Amino acid sequence: MFAPVPLSQFPFSINGSMPVVPGVVQSSELADLAHIYEPGVNLCIIQRKTNAEIKAFVSALLRQPLEIDITEKIAFELYDFNKLVPKLSELSGYATWCRDVARLTALFCDLLGVERVGLRLRTLDKPMCPRFHTDHILCRLVCTYGGLGTQWLPNHAVDRDKLGAGAQGLPDIVSGLIRDEHAIQTLPEYAVGLMKGDAWEGNELRGLVHRSPHSNADAPRRLLLTLDAV
Repeated sequence: MFAPVPLSQFPFSINGSMPVVPGVVQSSELADLAHIYEPGVNLCIIQRKTNAEIKAFVSALLRQPLEIDITEKIAFELYDFNKLVPKLSELSGYATWCRDVARLTALFCDLLGVERVGLRLRTLDKPMCPRFHTDHILCRLVCTYGGLGTQWLPNHAVDRDKLGAGAQGLPDIVSGLIRDEHAIQTLPEYAVGLMKGDAWEGNELRGLVHRSPHSNADAPRRLLLTLDAV
């Protein structure tokens, strides 16, 4: 079992500059995730300093043909994160990675004041949700441990009337949903993203517009962790 870890024990640093985008908080400080409570903020991005041991573990995992597809509703205080993926326990760095997942879960629970979360962990070689969309959720934490991160659009670059049925079956690039193709952003690998959904009070129909990335030759697979309030 893991106890919650103080925010001060999360090492973070900004690697390069990130553009300032209205409605998006970009930082190297975990405490800045609390900005999600501000009206008009749809996304908080915390860019972390990569842990070399976890990076080596994830790289080894993604080179294997093993597929991971875990979806569970868990109570943080009762869940044994060491048993997250038992078949990987012999890989170097597994315990360190499990601790990181536990810490992110503790952070998410503390931030939202919940005891239970929906935890999803998957390896992916194709987009799970290839079209831009919003989710009818309160809030979601995402972290791509390896591979391409989740893509998102700032408010000024999307026509929300073209989401879902409003696209009339046309691809996003044709329907007019994407007002500025150059504005498509990608969450950095290993970064923590906290996105607000349509079910957040006062944010109805204004959830973050996002999609899964398409794989490429340089990054054919990804390891994605998501946490939802339940």
